[in-house]
Amino acid sequence: MKTIIDPTQALARGLAAIRSQFHVPEDFPAAVTAEAEAAASRVPTEHADRTAMAFVTLDPASSTDLDQAFAIERAGNDLLLHYAIADVAWFVDDGSALDREAWVRGTSQYLPDGKAPLYPPILSESPASLLPDGPRPAVIFTVRVAPDGGAVLDGAERAIIRSRAKLAYDSVRDSDLPQDFAKLAGRIQAAEDRRGASRVDPPEQEVHLVGPGDFELAYRPRLLSEDRNAAMSLATNLAVADALLAHHIGLFRVMAPPDDHAIRRLRFTARAFGLVWPPEETLGQFQKNLSANDPRQAAFMLAARRAGSGAAYAPYQPGVKPWHVAMAATYAHATAPLRRLADRFVVRAALAIASGQDVPDVVTEAFAKLPAVMARADALGGQIERAVVDLAEAVMLKGSEGRVFPAIVTDVDERGARMQLRDQPVVARVAAHAVQPGDAITVRLVATDPERRLIQFERVG
Repeated sequence: MKTIIDPTQALARGLAAIRSQFHVPEDFPAAVTAEAEAAASRVPTEHADRTAMAFVTLDPASSTDLDQAFAIERAGNDLLLHYAIADVAWFVDDGSALDREAWVRGTSQYLPDGKAPLYPPILSESPASLLPDGPRPAVIFTVRVAPDGGAVLDGAERAIIRSRAKLAYDSVRDSDLPQDFAKLAGRIQAAEDRRGASRVDPPEQEVHLVGPGDFELAYRPRLLSEDRNAAMSLATNLAVADALLAHHIGLFRVMAPPDDHAIRRLRFTARAFGLVWPPEETLGQFQKNLSANDPRQAAFMLAARRAGSGAAYAPYQPGVKPWHVAMAATYAHATAPLRRLADRFVVRAALAIASGQDVPDVVTEAFAKLPAVMARADALGGQIERAVVDLAEAVMLKGSEGRVFPAIVTDVDERGARMQLRDQPVVARVAAHAVQPGDAITVRLVATDPERRLIQFERVG
């Protein structure tokens, strides 16, 4: 964690410039807000009463747009995960102003000084959010988890639930959680290891607003409670994906492995951080032994995430098995409909299948259109994230002009060398052509320009 000294408020100005450059919306059109206000008072009429079930939520302490709540019970040697997902479709009608605006946005976008949500907060942080201040409409997926971690969708229903508690990653106690929470997570994680999944969730590199004009550049550490909670979502998404695939319909999350060039560059990146990556180990095997709470290992995990072509969305195609290499499985997104447009339609399809009904035509048609919409939204989110980090690095390094840094070359092209600083997670370019990937070099910081989010180095020695 590094405190960014910013007496001139360059970071605050830079964040405003990023919002303007990437057209991050500050609010919603009047028609959308009006529809959201009307929808907020909509009374559920198609939902079973499941308020007697002991659901809880587990999220970052500051979160108020809560997509998921869970309850767990035993069924012989199996465990039943009752995973309640915010019933966004109950509030958002197809073709409405709310729906059209969500198709424009695709996802919620996040910046250090605030977010641009997918839906107006009067919905996403109130009646559609699974907060513990009253009954809420939800879609409950019941996922049966066997002792070997295999997860199948046992059923789905629209229901009214009442969360018992809003638990936070950094303060939750085992006694706050369902009795078999840790056992269920352990089963799911063991199943990942057996099928060779390389899914690793690195801590996010974040720029925090910690006070008026004060920011921090930090890695948010991964907590055990967070990893266990992620297992609940993973099991549900895998079970939903299998159910959709069996019915020859759906929208899937797919990901190809990094190519040989990317793997070679990652090996140099690992070397830059002083990490020993045995030559006989695959990337997935190496990542499994990394700690997300070690700064250098965390930085490598972020580099690995960015090394491939990235994950994408793909509708069902006859004869094609959708595959996500990091999950080593067929995978779908169904558990965050307040933050991702695609999830709302995946939830509707899975609910229809589990209920023995036909998937609505509007959902099938959406699956064909969503990949392009989600790709655009994901790309925008990546651009915003990269711009924020570039800005923070430039502001942080401002005043260090002339300082010398050890670095290692990770790639070379016609523009020069791409390098990784050894002492901190900064990736930059330098005009050095007589070098090869893996070479250790020394560079001097020549200039910083927070307004343009640029840093410039030169090779020395």
